[in-house]
Amino acid sequence: MSDVNARDLIAVAADGYQLSARLMQGPAPTHAVLVSSGTGFPKGFYDRFARHLAARGAVVLTFDMRGIGGSRPDDLAAMDMTYEDWGRLDMPAALEALIAAAPGLPVTHVGHSVGGHFAGFMPNHAKITRHAFVAVGSGYWRHHPLRYNPLELFFWWIYGPLSLARHGYVKGGSLWRGADLPRGVFLPWRHWCHDRHYYSRRLQTELQPNHFTEMTSPIRSWIFTDDPIANPRTAPALLAVYPRAPSDLVLHAPQDFGIQRIGHEGAFRRGLEPLWDEIADWLEQP
Repeated sequence: MSDVNARDLIAVAADGYQLSARLMQGPAPTHAVLVSSGTGFPKGFYDRFARHLAARGAVVLTFDMRGIGGSRPDDLAAMDMTYEDWGRLDMPAALEALIAAAPGLPVTHVGHSVGGHFAGFMPNHAKITRHAFVAVGSGYWRHHPLRYNPLELFFWWIYGPLSLARHGYVKGGSLWRGADLPRGVFLPWRHWCHDRHYYSRRLQTELQPNHFTEMTSPIRSWIFTDDPIANPRTAPALLAVYPRAPSDLVLHAPQDFGIQRIGHEGAFRRGLEPLWDEIADWLEQP
């Protein structure tokens, strides 16, 4: 770990938006890894994971989606964006920044939650040789455990709207523990999560252009028994939007790693280094 160097940089999206990014690199790297965040997770959340991969020989780029963390504008309430801008504009810009920093190295991708959902919006997706999805599954609320539904519905129809009315964005830190969310993220996300098909049917209409049916790089998707969102029903549903990409699922319980909880975000927390090695082994395959 002591041999890993980190530096911050700016990735510029096709529309000119500036994204805060962080590059980590150890000695003599052999490959590059783009890490795409889950909704509301700032890049710093993935620092320990990124350092671990870098120590194994990767050049790793983490970044903040527009509206989040270091990519947040001064006036979040006035921000004009749509949720899929993260996949259509931000993820491609981060990928190009990584390629520029690691010329000639094969590039792979770790997508946490929405970072896996949106890979198919990337016009430059073919530059990625393989994808590791972590906690990626359809957000349709009726396919989540019954015990989780009251919390979801409260978030979608009470907390979120009240926060939008008061602040102009969904404020983080209480019920919503992620970063503050722009209106343009929350509203389509809520809409999709109330559709049995999530966003899959919209890929043929309102969510054009996209590249989901063009992606052929292999995907391995890791899910966890205590994650109410990405579960054995919703994870295959999300993989189905990538019909030409060879894919498989890996299901783990927290007890596999000697811990009590993983949930939707815990895969990137301290103590999951054996899982990180498992993911790295997959990414490092030729």
